[in-house]
Amino acid sequence: MDGVVEFLHTAVTSPWFYLALFAVAAIDGFFPVVPSESMVITAGVYAASGRPEPVLVVVLAALGAFVGDHVAYLIGRGSGGRLTRGLRPGTRRHKAFVWARRTMDERGGMILVVARYVPGGRTAVTMTMGVVAYRLRSFSLFAGIAAVSWALYGTVLGYVGGVAFEDDPIKGVAVGLGLALAVTAAVEVTRFLLHRRRAAAPVEAAPPRDTASEDEKAVTKTGVR
Repeated sequence: MDGVVEFLHTAVTSPWFYLALFAVAAIDGFFPVVPSESMVITAGVYAASGRPEPVLVVVLAALGAFVGDHVAYLIGRGSGGRLTRGLRPGTRRHKAFVWARRTMDERGGMILVVARYVPGGRTAVTMTMGVVAYRLRSFSLFAGIAAVSWALYGTVLGYVGGVAFEDDPIKGVAVGLGLALAVTAAVEVTRFLLHRRRAAAPVEAAPPRDTASEDEKAVTKTGVR
């Protein structure tokens, strides 16, 4: 265990750690196998003792996440034409695409910010936004909000663990990761409950058709008065 602690201390306090943090956060944006969140939390734990600098941890993690999200968006944008070219109106895939585009247009920004806290979900959302050609300016705005809030939240969670267990950084990392898992679980439970509530909501009946109005339109089209 002492060897692990020594290795972590050497790695996190190295000047090269900032570059590694940026790279890992960026890669995680389009290849969600890299544990960027764990790395940010670990950096926050050690930042409680002064190294690395907590402000630099937030800035570089946010910049990396911002860049990675744009890479995923561009991948989706580049493949969007090939994916949608063969979609025939009326098919299930076409309906799914139309639904995704409408959903992103209506509340894509909020979805993007929330998805940043769902491992794997963030990549699916950013690529989908590229596929449906979501406005790049709006995407960049919400991606920036998501990246900064995510980096700040991870650093703060780690910092709290580092302050609570100043003499035992391994426990500090465990506390930070535990808090992150709790937040993720809360997000997932909330999404599940909202989905169930929407599914259980009664479907509003369509308003009755104005038959007289329709008949008048038909008469007008035929030229009869």
